[in-house]
Amino acid sequence: MASSPSSTATQVLTAFAIGLTFGVGLLLAGMTDPGKVLAFLDLVGPWDPSLAFVMGGAIGVAFLAFRHAVRRPRALLGAAMQLPTLRAITPRLVLGSLTFGIGWGLAGYCPAPAIVNLGVGQPQAVVFTLAMLAGTALFDALERIAPQRWIVRVPAKTAETH
Repeated sequence: MASSPSSTATQVLTAFAIGLTFGVGLLLAGMTDPGKVLAFLDLVGPWDPSLAFVMGGAIGVAFLAFRHAVRRPRALLGAAMQLPTLRAITPRLVLGSLTFGIGWGLAGYCPAPAIVNLGVGQPQAVVFTLAMLAGTALFDALERIAPQRWIVRVPAKTAETH
């Protein structure tokens, strides 16, 4: 199904509005402050539990959204619904989670807050984002060189393939 220019514009404007709302939420919650994030992750030092409430709220919203999404064949803007189908804990999942957690713990950034901080001109965010892009490029290169050796490939399941 081809998109019309007006539906493409609607999708772009919707994505922009959602991204802007998410970014403002990250700023208001303090998730863009690496010091606050590191204080949350530091359980033996001056621990700041306030981000647990932010995460709890996010988990609740995501839980409700996913419960609703699994019952829909299409997304609100008409695209095929694509939800994760893999339920197994794989080496790829564990390695990715560890890499993400270590990076977050060392830098105090994860991808979304880093992008928000790029928008407000934080130099640390530039360094983090460049390192994140380099890691992504390395992953892509390794995936092309030896995809069957260390990466478990699982095709995405769409509502149309059920």
